[in-house]
Amino acid sequence: MTETLESIAQAMVAPGKGILAADESSGTIKKRFDAINVASTEENRRDYRELLFRTEEAMKNHISGVILYDETIRQKAKDGTPLVDLIKNAGSIPGIKVDAGAKPMAGFPGETVTEGLDGLRERLAEYYDLGARFAKWRAVIDIADGIPTNACIEANAEALARYAALCQEAKIVPIVEPEVLMDGTHTADRCFEVTEATLRAVFSRLALHNVNLEGTILKPNMIVSGKKCPTQAGVEEVAEKTIACFKRTVPAAIPGIVFLSGGQSDEDATAHLNAMNAIGGFPWKMSFSYGRALQAAPQKAWSGKAENVPAAQKAFLHRAKMNGLAALGKWESGLEKAA
Repeated sequence: MTETLESIAQAMVAPGKGILAADESSGTIKKRFDAINVASTEENRRDYRELLFRTEEAMKNHISGVILYDETIRQKAKDGTPLVDLIKNAGSIPGIKVDAGAKPMAGFPGETVTEGLDGLRERLAEYYDLGARFAKWRAVIDIADGIPTNACIEANAEALARYAALCQEAKIVPIVEPEVLMDGTHTADRCFEVTEATLRAVFSRLALHNVNLEGTILKPNMIVSGKKCPTQAGVEEVAEKTIACFKRTVPAAIPGIVFLSGGQSDEDATAHLNAMNAIGGFPWKMSFSYGRALQAAPQKAWSGKAENVPAAQKAFLHRAKMNGLAALGKWESGLEKAA
């Protein structure tokens, strides 16, 4: 079958499956490894990711795609098999993070714009040859006094659209990730307001740049209260507000929405996704693209020791299974105890 942007995008949101975000930068994975007292060497990073990609039941049944970091897409497993081939052999799609990170925005204190457009066309061609069939670019929108500004939202929307157009030119499906951060004291209603403004700007710019929406996946935040907000929105409220916000802003042509966990606890990220799918009544597949919410448990179980690989794989399978059920609206909190 000929691969098209549309067919790849549909496969990325196959029923009951979601995306493993294994694209932590060297700095981020070092922090995660520091927490489990493991040195962040290239070999340890490879061994850890290899154990995830070799968790056959999780990869085949619950993971549709894996977002990789530049180092990882080039690495080989201990037996010499490219890590990309482990992912493909498990029936999953390799992807790649291509942005160069959120940098301070000149003239706008406290705000950032994501960089990485320079040379992106050439990098995408190389990543395609290395096996990537989708990419990811993250824009970061913070909520605080006086921010976000329209300038910050528009600058990030423009960069996302230019990135998405370049991806599609390279036959790579873009994951468009505008993340409204959950840091801060803001209410869920304020998160709704900022997310709505952000998504309106993003889809306006995607249209301006002739981006094919049927070959694009959206990776947004959920509508949640800020971490320091004294009143936290409950599971049903998060689900209802998120659906309402997206119905206002996200075109039906988008095949799927894969949520980021954004600092939520493992179980909260699963419960919120499940509640949305249990409510239903929207035109897109609603699934997950989790990093920490899929990996915190296996990282802790592994702790850098070869003898702990089976326990780490069991923990990864459990989290992948729980989120796979949530993507179908069939998760129940009682299932968590089965691990």
